[in-house]
Amino acid sequence: MECCKDYSQKIIYDNKEYICSLAFTLNLIGDKYKSLILYHLKDGKLRSGELQNRIQGISNRMFTHSIRKLEKDDLVKRIVHPVVPPCVEYELTDIAHSIIPILHKLNEWGKDFATERDLYVDVK
Repeated sequence: MECCKDYSQKIIYDNKEYICSLAFTLNLIGDKYKSLILYHLKDGKLRSGELQNRIQGISNRMFTHSIRKLEKDDLVKRIVHPVVPPCVEYELTDIAHSIIPILHKLNEWGKDFATERDLYVDVK
């Protein structure tokens, strides 16, 4: 079944209806922060602060919103270690690992697009 071609079924998730599987997928991972969080967790667990520091421009509020949504959607698992001060780590769930090759492809596509259009500049 291709995206948005078969209107005989719909996806119902989180009180929303989707007739297009791509629209559903983009709702799960589509904003730039959720995708970046998933991408940065590809190599394993990260503490909350480490993860947030790897994502340029994300505010505390947006990080919290994005990571909670990923947890709710069962793409990220939160691990709380009972120590003082609290230590919180995040890792991908089993199903989330399957999106990593797609995120790698999107990353490569962006590099190619920028290279072909000579968009890279040296950082001083």
